[in-house]
Amino acid sequence: MPGRESRSADHGMFVPAALGASAAIWAESSPPSPLWERATGPRRSSPLTLLPMPPRTRRARVEDVHDLAMSMPHVTVRHGPLGNPVYLVGGRSFVFFRNARPDAIDPQTGERYTDVIMFWVPSESDKQALVQDQDSPFFTTPHFDGHPSVLVRASQIGALRVQELAELIQDAWLARASPKRAAAWLAVSNSR
Repeated sequence: MPGRESRSADHGMFVPAALGASAAIWAESSPPSPLWERATGPRRSSPLTLLPMPPRTRRARVEDVHDLAMSMPHVTVRHGPLGNPVYLVGGRSFVFFRNARPDAIDPQTGERYTDVIMFWVPSESDKQALVQDQDSPFFTTPHFDGHPSVLVRASQIGALRVQELAELIQDAWLARASPKRAAAWLAVSNSR
C-alpha cells in the first residue's frame, strides 16, 4: 500500500495517511504527543492531532499498535472487562486486544494465548492473503471463520515493520468507519 505515509521536511517525522494532512497541520490546542505517552483512561483522538511517527524501517512494537490506532480520526478507546483495550471508530471496533480464549492456544502446550490482537480487514480475500503468507505473523481460528479479521500475537508484532502495521491499522479503520468518514479520510489522503 504505497503512498500512505509522508515524511514532513519541517518536522522529520512520518505522518500516517490516516491523519490526512501534512505535518504542518497541528491541532491548535494539542501539541504533538510523543509516541510513548500512554492514555490513563478513556481517550478520544482528534482528526487534526498528528503524532511523531517512528522511522518506517523499525520493527513494530505493541506500543505502536496503541499509538497508531489512536492517531486515526474519530477514535475512542474502551476497556473490556479484563482491562483489554478496544479501539473504536463510530462505536465499531477495528482493533482490539483479546482476552485469553479457548480458540487461540499454543499447539505444543495447549495453553491459551494471552496476547492476541484482532485487526479488522477489508475482505475475506485480504484475510486469506495475510494468513496464508508463511512469512507473516497473522493467523485465524475457527471462531473467526467468515469474519473479516486477522489475529496476531503481541509477542510476534515485531515481525512487522512500523509502516506495515500503520497500513494494517489504516485498513482496519477504513473497514469499520462510516462511509462518510472513510470517504472524507480517503479524499484528504489521496489529495497529498
